Amino acid sequence: MPSNTIAVNIGSYGAFRPGAFAHLERIGVRNVEIPVPALDDVDATVECLRSHGLTATTLNCPCDLTQDAESIRGKLEAGRRMGVSLYFISGKIGDLKKPEAYQRLRERVALADEYGITLSLETHPALGENWNEARATILAVDHPRLRWNLDTANLYYYNQNIDAVQQAEAGREIIGSVHLKDTNGGYQAWWFPALGDGVVDFPAVFKVLNASGFYGPWAMELEGIQGENLDETATQARVERSVAYLRRIGVME
Repeated sequence: MPSNTIAVNIGSYGAFRPGAFAHLERIGVRNVEIPVPALDDVDATVECLRSHGLTATTLNCPCDLTQDAESIRGKLEAGRRMGVSLYFISGKIGDLKKPEAYQRLRERVALADEYGITLSLETHPALGENWNEARATILAVDHPRLRWNLDTANLYYYNQNIDAVQQAEAGREIIGSVHLKDTNGGYQAWWFPALGDGVVDFPAVFKVLNASGFYGPWAMELEGIQGENLDETATQARVERSVAYLRRIGVME
């Protein structure tokens, strides 16, 4: 059986990102999701990752659909140089109507195709907050380089009466990546603790998607709890607990 490719989103470290790579190396994590670097920073970024035994499995790329599609060409070139073929995007549509937003997204996807990069649409309004919306967007854009990023906690944040396992089951054919994030299940509740501390049934999500042939990329995204004020030690401890949880349920080496 293939093994899952699981990364940690660098944003999980909040204000303590400077120490993140060394910490990930220390706890045996080998993959990371980071913002797409500027072209001038690609070589230094790759060298820094390599020095800590890390690989960027996905890059986080801005996607403001009110701007010209060419605005992302440099970011796509950065990914090609780094050998990263999947970008996590959140499509911002502003005041655009959906047909216009679909067309503008189609232009970006076609551009990404030139660089051998797939765009994975985050579980955000108004193009992908649930399987129905994501599927509508992907059907409208009609390009194999556009997929859906299933965020296991954003489903609850942006929707009511929803279940992450059912969404994974429904979305199997369009999912290109997954953000592993836990929640108390509250609508618009900013409560994203260590994995295993909330309501998401992660073993079932992995079972559904592994059975469909999906083994990643997955990225832990630990966005914290509203009102908390963690220091670096506590922030790193939450990452460690989340990694330990995934190892304990048998989905991460």
